[in-house]
Amino acid sequence: MLFGRNDVNLKIIEDQFKTRIVARGSEVSIEGEEEEVSRVVNLFHDLKLYLKRNFELPERYLFYAITMIKENGEGPAEGLSAESVISTLAREPIVAKTLGQKRYIKSVSKHDIVFCIGPAGTGKTYLAVAMAVAELKRKTVQRIILTRPAVEAGESLGFLPGDIRAKVDPYLRPVYDALHDLVEPEKIKKLMELGIIEIVPLAFMRGRTLNNSFVILDEAQNTTTAQMKMFLTRLGMNSRSIITGDVTQIDLDKSKASGLITAEKILKGVSGIEFVHLDEKDVVRHRLVMEVIRAYERHEKRRR
Repeated sequence: MLFGRNDVNLKIIEDQFKTRIVARGSEVSIEGEEEEVSRVVNLFHDLKLYLKRNFELPERYLFYAITMIKENGEGPAEGLSAESVISTLAREPIVAKTLGQKRYIKSVSKHDIVFCIGPAGTGKTYLAVAMAVAELKRKTVQRIILTRPAVEAGESLGFLPGDIRAKVDPYLRPVYDALHDLVEPEKIKKLMELGIIEIVPLAFMRGRTLNNSFVILDEAQNTTTAQMKMFLTRLGMNSRSIITGDVTQIDLDKSKASGLITAEKILKGVSGIEFVHLDEKDVVRHRLVMEVIRAYERHEKRRR
């Protein structure tokens, strides 16, 4: 499990650290420059600890550990808690897969309003929905409200077929997907009929006061400053909120400022509100997603 099928993990580590690794039985010898060999030794200690706790070693974690070792000489396994947020329907525990995700989960447990800003694939929405469902099951909140701005991308909502539900559902699909991982479809339908779970476009939030609720605003980079203010002032007694977004994927008209970017400037330092930033190291999709994000960042820096 440590070496990978046909020693593929060893080959990856050799390439990443410019070393030569020879494995015979349970012994591993590492040849290379002293600093690189030391890093690889630390990496092996980290991977063994991760394996001991999780009984598997995904390629995604291997590349994450390599990145962390390169950055600060220490692997992430020691800092990752095995404590789960909740379990999926397949009884798989949902745990922090990166140190950034752990920081995110910890912030939500300590603050009533948390902004989570980061690129695609870092688990922002999925973890937000998981934490909301966990709170509902513990009965610390009475309902979950999930919302997104319905930003038109090249075609008007008015020209799409169907009623208002059919028009806005495609914008809310990622939220439904996360919810269906955690709650049985029949139960979701019943909870939605009772109003215990609401999935609505952001425009439908105006004028409401949300008490005893866990409120999630997804794709917040596509809110205007006025919409963000409107959303934040909906929060009532015994309620909490998570706002997620990716400031590198803003679909607003260029003449409009993103409410997410403005909110960080205005609300930074306000007690009870926390901003958590994730980056490409926290991507938990295919490892190439991390490389794609890095490549686009390099291109954007060159362009500027």
